[in-house]
This record gives sequence, structure tokens and C-alpha cells, in this order.
Amino acid sequence: MSSILQVDNLVKHFNGVQAVNGVSFSIERGSCFGLLGPNGAGKTTTVEMLEGIITPTRGDVRYKGEPTGVAFRQEAGIMFQETSLQEFIRVGETLELFSRFYPRTRPIDELIERCALGEFLDRDVRRLSGGQRQRLLLAIALINDPQIVFLDEPTTGLDPQARRNFWQLVNDIKQEQKTLVLTTHYMEEAYELCDEIAIMDHGKIIAQGSPRALLKKHFDHSVICLPANEVPESLDQDAQLKLHRINGQVEILSEDINASIQQLIAQKVPLTHLQIRSRTLEDLFLELTGRELRS
Repeated sequence: MSSILQVDNLVKHFNGVQAVNGVSFSIERGSCFGLLGPNGAGKTTTVEMLEGIITPTRGDVRYKGEPTGVAFRQEAGIMFQETSLQEFIRVGETLELFSRFYPRTRPIDELIERCALGEFLDRDVRRLSGGQRQRLLLAIALINDPQIVFLDEPTTGLDPQARRNFWQLVNDIKQEQKTLVLTTHYMEEAYELCDEIAIMDHGKIIAQGSPRALLKKHFDHSVICLPANEVPESLDQDAQLKLHRINGQVEILSEDINASIQQLIAQKVPLTHLQIRSRTLEDLFLELTGRELRS
């Protein structure tokens, strides 16, 4: 597998603020690359430079080894986080409109079937549900049969069922050996879809690799979860249990589940509602970027 997009020392300043500070990575053909980060981390600015929407202050973006230009614009598809569609036209008419913008397109009937739009072709785009609208926007992003597709927080605001249906569409696209660049705030989404992720904070990449490899590198313990009202506050200072209270729950980071449970039993903590889970990508995200609220 070879690189389709190479990013070298990307820097972007806005009015004296350094939004992106020396970001470098490459994206392999046929893979899904996820760019994650809290608000203000620089990921949106980075993606907009990759897409050619804004110009870097310094650094290079190369597509198939060459500076991005006409070939890239013809072979890239973009699904923006927010897209304004022409009003007072129907879904089928919208697809026909966008197909006229490119010299080479995929058959519209194929896109209709792939994105499950057949039932809504005569519906005004203003009357689409959130999931239907996102499927239409995905079809628009695919209409020029792109080699690389940018998905900017594509499932924001969707209910769990619509989100998982959209994930299946993305996996279907991956099977065509398309390259995907995904930004998302849903860690489960990144874990399910991405072959590689880069976590950004303060304009820099602070971790990069496959989701499983990153979890294995950073964590060697599991989490015991209990309702906070069932765990005496006197245990908060117990150095062996490593107890944290958060959102009405107590989380215990444990390298030895059996030993931790024996300690809880010895302290007469009820275990009726005990749960044990592995560390997740969300745990890693919070550990690396912190828990402070970002504006």
C-alpha cells in the first residue's frame, strides 16, 4: 500500500495565532485516516488545508507525489460538516445539478442505490430528515467518483440508528479501495472506521497510529465501574484502588481485576452493579488532551 496524500511540516497562522504548528503525516491508499482533537486543536484548519480551501502559511501537501492542483480537485470528494443546498428543488434534481459540475461522474442510479435515496428522489431537500440529508450529501461527495473522500464530522446530530447506518455506507466505500479522511468527535466512530488516527492538540499531533495499537501502547489495565453512592468516600484516598469519581460513577483503574475485587469485598462494597470494561479510545483522548471544557 502506497501513500496517496503526504503532508510535510504544515503551519498556519491567523492574525498572530498559530492554529497549526508543524504537522506531518501521510495517508495510505485505500485506508481511512481519522483526525481527532478537542475544539481549537487545529484539526479543522488542517483538513481545510488538505482540501485546498485555505493556503498554508508554510509546509506542503502533495497528492500522489505532486502539489495539489487540478488533478486533486477532480479526484477529491468533500462532505462538509455544514452544506447549504439549493432550496425548492428535489433530491433527484440536486444529484443531477451536482453531476453537471464534473467532466467525469458516477452513474446517478448507482449512487441512489448505494446511499439508499430511492424513496426520496421526489422530495424537496428541505423536508429530509437528518439521516436522509447526510446520505444525500455523501452521494454528492461521491458523484465525481473520487479517489479520496473527506468526511467532516459526517454523523453529528444523527440518532444512533442513523449513525450506524452511515457507518455501513462508509465501510462499503472502503471496500472500493477509496481513501477516506474523517474528522469526528465520536470516539467509537473513529475506532470502528479508521485504520489510523492522529490526535491533535494545540496545533500539533500528540499521538498517531492504529486505534488498537495506541490503546495497547498507552494502557495496561482495565476499568472497574460502580455507582458512586455504593462506594464509601473513605476509599477515595486508598492508594491501591486508584479510585476516581466522575458523573455519578466510581472508576477504578486495575492491573489485577481479581485483587481489586477482593479489596472491594474486604471493604464491604456491594458488587451487584459492578461492571468491568477495557480502556477505550475516549479514555485515551481524555488522558492525552485533558478534561477541561474547550470553547
